[in-house]
Amino acid sequence: METPPPPPPPPPSSDAENESKGLVTLMSFYSNYLWKRIPSFLPTSSSSFIAKLSSFYYQFGRARSRRRKPCLPLPLPYKSLESSLIMTESSRIFEVIEDILERIFSNMHNVQKNLQYWQTKAEGSNAQKAYFMLFERGPQALVDGTVELVRNFVAEDSSFQILCHSASELISERATVLDSLQRMLAKFLAKVYMEIEEQRDNLVADPQKALLSLLVAVNVLFSDLEASIAHLHATSQIDSSAHGSNSHLVASSKKIELDEEASQWTDGEIRDAIDLIYQKLHKLDSDVSALVAKHRKPRKIKRYWVRYTCGAVGLSVCSLWIVRHSRLAGSPDIDNWIREAKESTINFWTEHLEQPLLSIRNELFETFRKRHKGVMEVEEVQLTANSLHRMLLAFCEQTSGQKFPQDASDQELLEIVMSRYEKELMHPIKSIVGGGELPRALLIQIQKLKLDIETAMLELNQILRANEINFAILAALPAFILILLAISLLRSWIKQDKGAEGRGRIARRQRRLLIVEIEKRIMQYQSCIDMGQSQDAEYSFGLVLYTLDRLYRAVQKHAKATGEWPWLRQDIIDLAKPRLQTTYKLAITSRMERAYDCLLPSLKH
Repeated sequence: METPPPPPPPPPSSDAENESKGLVTLMSFYSNYLWKRIPSFLPTSSSSFIAKLSSFYYQFGRARSRRRKPCLPLPLPYKSLESSLIMTESSRIFEVIEDILERIFSNMHNVQKNLQYWQTKAEGSNAQKAYFMLFERGPQALVDGTVELVRNFVAEDSSFQILCHSASELISERATVLDSLQRMLAKFLAKVYMEIEEQRDNLVADPQKALLSLLVAVNVLFSDLEASIAHLHATSQIDSSAHGSNSHLVASSKKIELDEEASQWTDGEIRDAIDLIYQKLHKLDSDVSALVAKHRKPRKIKRYWVRYTCGAVGLSVCSLWIVRHSRLAGSPDIDNWIREAKESTINFWTEHLEQPLLSIRNELFETFRKRHKGVMEVEEVQLTANSLHRMLLAFCEQTSGQKFPQDASDQELLEIVMSRYEKELMHPIKSIVGGGELPRALLIQIQKLKLDIETAMLELNQILRANEINFAILAALPAFILILLAISLLRSWIKQDKGAEGRGRIARRQRRLLIVEIEKRIMQYQSCIDMGQSQDAEYSFGLVLYTLDRLYRAVQKHAKATGEWPWLRQDIIDLAKPRLQTTYKLAITSRMERAYDCLLPSLKH
């Protein structure tokens, strides 16, 4: 690469002027040099530039396809094909077919969500249908419906029945169109998988020719699907101006069919065919989006506009009330409430969290100090007991005139004291005045009462000390409950149970219901085959593939976490094979329900 010549030196001037002028001159010089060097990097011919741009587009498209969302794999012999089609244009046919199926699955899921909504509405009562017509289609529908009801009531007609009939017609029309669209997409899915199954042996023997035949077959199926959707557009009274390119696409598909007889296509012809498929795929997305947009369920803001309106009114009233009690209206109420709330929060935090935790810490880390204090209290009680024992010995020896051993029990000595006390009580005045033993007996009983009280207090103190941690935990229990509640709410908000892909009991139940739906569709498919209903059989098999795709997406993350994914993935692929016997498929679904952890019922009830 050429090195740029050094820039000319700036003319002599002052320091500030020299610095500014030199910077401007340097920037202008390098900008002019770069503008002169850029054309040398560009190709001389426009065709070469377009070829490089197309190559970059294909490389970018291929990298983007590798980051494709997971969907149901194709039943292809990948290992043998990858070894024979590495770094060729024919290998891109895999990506084309996978992109097609991914878009079809996505469109079917969009159609299915809206179709289920209308089917649910169709099963509702007349009151629910009338409520839908008035309150779930927006404020304008409420005004129009109310005017129509009043008009029919004035005309002495059954206005409610007319409203219910209108709701039934609206719901039925949308459900019919979406059901027809779902049937078309499901049949297309089934035909593509059946075509792949027919080419399976040829894909191993001669993958180049088999892939080209598969591409042509997919193109023909696309043309049939376009014609069906165009007819559905016409019957549903959608403007047909958006379908002006149909003739061009059909003509292109005929060109591919004529080139099919060639022994081998060039890379340019393969790219042209792939471009044609992507054009049709893009147009299919537009057509399906237009159909679904017209027949989709009402948006959430329309379905719940009454709730949102009530919430807005309540929020407005609350805002006005807050303004009245705020500084804007000259009221210190909000400041006082905030201060009181702050003080209450601090008090609650101190009483129910800080102090109990400090108490637990002190109980755990100051055991030696408390043990020493407990020993001192026991020694004090022992001193009182020794004093009482000496008083009992002295009293008994003086009253009975005999010597008692030092280890005599307090109970025996106390019996002697009590017997003497009872005799003295017969003549209390004489005993007190005449120097009897009654005062000494009373003092001994007071000492005994003191010992009993100290002993009881010591035992109570030991009980309280042994349960200090329990009392501290009990005091901190409200704070712990609030913290756990906040953590659980935060966890449930972060880890929302997103349908069958979630982690909770609801997600497990939905995954098991997907298995049930797969079994039901497989049995319907076999029933249509037995009765010779090929169209209904294709429709049922397409719904089987769609449900398998939903199951594939739902269980992939969980099965990878438990290490079950290779076996579960192979079972799902086997269920998608058209030629596999129904009994074997039902055996696979039965094994899946009891063998894989992500499909087992939840143990928590």
